[in-house]
Amino acid sequence: MSLIINKIATETDLREAFAVRYDVFVLEQQVPEVMELDEFERSSTHYLARWQGETAGTCRWRRTEKGIKLERFAVRKPLRERGIAAALVQTALAELATEPLIYLHAQITAVGFYEKYGFVKKGEPFDEAGIVHYVMHLEKRI
Repeated sequence: MSLIINKIATETDLREAFAVRYDVFVLEQQVPEVMELDEFERSSTHYLARWQGETAGTCRWRRTEKGIKLERFAVRKPLRERGIAAALVQTALAELATEPLIYLHAQITAVGFYEKYGFVKKGEPFDEAGIVHYVMHLEKRI
């Protein structure tokens, strides 16, 4: 397997991450383009995954008043089912191992995926960008 995940440190890498997110969220999932980039881009920590040298996936995390929020997990469609999303989750969680509260907004289709890493649904489903989501909190780590 040729998967490399790095914390984004350059504008070039950040643009590549934005391109992945555009492909997944705007083109594939029909999220309005104006909603995809937000005011937290510069204050978030971003990761970029490359599969055999090709830009494959991305995610970010940021500190909020509620805790650490994991966001914007995206893997290009032709490169899915290779463990890239799992590696992104594991990379972020490893960096955040000492944080007391980690949460995310999971698309309903991804709830089962995040449950594998110890996330638990909290509350009722809600709409975000026209997609049903659940708030999920990371429970005790094993």
